[in-house]
Amino acid sequence: MPDTALLIIDVQNGVVDAEPRAARLDQVLDKLNLASAKARQRGYPVIFIQHEEPGLERGSDAWQLHPGLVQQAGDHYLGKTYGDSFCDTGLAALLEQHGVRQLWIGGCATDFCIDSTLRNAVSRGYEVHVISDAHTTLSAFALTGEQVIDHFNAAWRATSATPKPLHVVPAERL
Repeated sequence: MPDTALLIIDVQNGVVDAEPRAARLDQVLDKLNLASAKARQRGYPVIFIQHEEPGLERGSDAWQLHPGLVQQAGDHYLGKTYGDSFCDTGLAALLEQHGVRQLWIGGCATDFCIDSTLRNAVSRGYEVHVISDAHTTLSAFALTGEQVIDHFNAAWRATSATPKPLHVVPAERL
């Protein structure tokens, strides 16, 4: 049984394709589809996580996954209401059920949901592979979305005090 899963976080119409549009979105969609193809080829679970809150109500157009994402029968779907994909969700149980000890992570938002999920995953003892070219965000706090993405990739690469390795790699290297 493979010990790896792919998490695709919050790539929803109302999150990434509203105004303003998420940074590098077309490239990120291509890289997420590459990662999901590689994951499926290796028998890894592909898990789509969708945020729910006012404006992103379950079932609404804004809540739907972006149509540019390739989905297949057998993929898993989880809802969340906090930035951290582990908080009050069934993610940990799903990963345990599949014997997962390594995660590939991509999606949105780099500085919130991706960062909080990967930090919790590292604290839980998962070996994490952040897909450096498959996460996105919006401009925030006087930084462009591109600057936020580049900053977090650099910060994660510099992180070494973790129980298991934290890797920051492009989709092609997965």
